[in-house]
Amino acid sequence: MICETIEEFAAALPPMRAVAGLDLGTKTIGVSVSDRLLSVATPLETVRRKKFGVDAARLLEIAGARDLAGFVLGLPRNMDGSEGPRCQATRAFARNLSALTDLPIGYWDERLSTVAAERVLLAADTSRARRAEVIDHVAAGFILQGALDRLSHLRSAK
Repeated sequence: MICETIEEFAAALPPMRAVAGLDLGTKTIGVSVSDRLLSVATPLETVRRKKFGVDAARLLEIAGARDLAGFVLGLPRNMDGSEGPRCQATRAFARNLSALTDLPIGYWDERLSTVAAERVLLAADTSRARRAEVIDHVAAGFILQGALDRLSHLRSAK
C-alpha cells in the first residue's frame, strides 16, 4: 500500500511497531529504523544495490527480523519542490516493493538530508573513508527522523 501523504501513512500504521527509513541511491540504499514509539530514528546499515529482487529481499528480511510496520522512502525533490527523474525512480521502487509486501510505504521530502548527514559526520571529525561507509544510512536516519517528528505532531494534534 503506497501512501502519498504522511497522514495516510500514519493512519495505516498499527500501534507500537517500528518503521524503516530508506535513502535510495543509485548504488546504495541507506536504512534506518525507529523505535516502537516512533520517536527516534537510528541509522542501521547501507545495502549495496545489486538488482531490485535482491535489494527488496534484503529490505523485507530487515522488516521481518525487526517486526517493522512500514517503510518511509526519501523523496528527492528538486529544490523548487518539483519532481525529476530521481523522484520517478523512487516512486517506481515503491510500486515494485508494494507488490511484494502489504506493509504501508510512505514518502518524506529528503531535500538536504545528505547535506545534513555530511555536516554531522564532519562535526564528529569522521574520516573521509568512514563518512563514505556511513553517509547513506545516516542520511536515512535524517529522513526517518523528519517523518517521525511529523507523525508525533499529528498524534499530539488529535
